[in-house]
Amino acid sequence: MKRMRTLAGISILALVLAACSSGSSDTAADTAAALDDSNCAAAESFCVGLVTDIGKVDDKSFNQSAHEGAMAAAAEVGGFYKYIETTDTKDYAANMGQFTDKSYDVIVTVGFLMAEATVTAAKANPNTKFIGVDQFQAEEVANLTGLIFPEDQAGYGAGYLAGLMTKTNKIGSVLGLEIAPVQLFAKGFEAGAKAANPKVAVTTVYHPPADNGFGDPVWGAAEAKKQLAQGADIIFGAGGGTGNGALAEIAKAEGAGTAVFCIGVDTDQWFTVPEAQPCLITSAVKGLTEGTTGLVKKAFDGSIAGGNFVGSAGISDYHDFASVVPMDVQDKVAGVVAGLKDGSIKTGVTL
Repeated sequence: MKRMRTLAGISILALVLAACSSGSSDTAADTAAALDDSNCAAAESFCVGLVTDIGKVDDKSFNQSAHEGAMAAAAEVGGFYKYIETTDTKDYAANMGQFTDKSYDVIVTVGFLMAEATVTAAKANPNTKFIGVDQFQAEEVANLTGLIFPEDQAGYGAGYLAGLMTKTNKIGSVLGLEIAPVQLFAKGFEAGAKAANPKVAVTTVYHPPADNGFGDPVWGAAEAKKQLAQGADIIFGAGGGTGNGALAEIAKAEGAGTAVFCIGVDTDQWFTVPEAQPCLITSAVKGLTEGTTGLVKKAFDGSIAGGNFVGSAGISDYHDFASVVPMDVQDKVAGVVAGLKDGSIKTGVTL
């Protein structure tokens, strides 16, 4: 690893905002190349690369949150930043290789599905720091930090709200692929809802295994429509573009915002998915942006450690629905979220 740097001694390089799709040589890639990352091997440089999971950096969910965090950190320390969007899972290793071949200091990989490929790359490149977002590290690798979150807690808080707010006692979840972080969200949501309201019934559906599991808004919308037809009046959409499709469908439904509500995921989707605002009562959030920013800065100053780093989780503001959610409900939910945070309340979720 290059020696620890200080802001005073670093040469400020260009911050790259252009994307480069895996395996392509399109205009965006040419733009990135024109800004030149050929100096990444120099001791005075600090280069940060990010590889998305399947999907875009503007997915309004986990890819975008990690991208914004890495980009912000690189800008803050005067570094160079570039990202690669993965279009096929078989390209994970090659996409990381584009950065290791140019001696990038830090490589951020996004998503549970990239965990194995990230471990392999980290072991093969011990002088590069890797940050695996949503990647639990069962085996500690000195140059690999897994940024993980208690998704079950965020889901539980959102579910507790849903259990108190439902009028039909029917709620649902429309989810991306059935992988650990998504399962934790879903199981936490159901546990929280039933803790608040033992009469509630929860319908849960995961996207069938496919490369577009987190980028299938059409499927998400269709599943949300089914659940609405079955009487669900609050639906949790969790799974990148797939979940966003569910939110958008609910927002168009009769009674949206008065009798029918939706709950977003990962980030406060009031801001990232404005089309969902007619129904978006809250979002089950985790500190993806802040966590990524913090770890990249730790890599910069040399304080990052291998193993796992646990980020924050909770629920977002009610925004325009603050007047719709009764104060006693808000107080109960706030108490539960605080109890989850201090450990006095357990979700009971296991995988």
